[in-house]
Amino acid sequence: MMTDTELKIKGFNTLVDTLGEVEAERFISLILREPFDYTKWQKHLWENRSVEDISKAAMQQRKNL
Repeated sequence: MMTDTELKIKGFNTLVDTLGEVEAERFISLILREPFDYTKWQKHLWENRSVEDISKAAMQQRKNL
């Protein structure tokens, strides 16, 4: 398990690698600016899908890697 600091560094580096420095900073500022309840978001993320559907999608995604 990573420390909190390691996780933040890896997450930021992932954002920079994917979005570039400017857009990564922009993304972070958007997240900080808007109220966001992760628990509420997570609760509704998969509400219309069964566990079986989610599992199948995850297994397919893993095959594609």
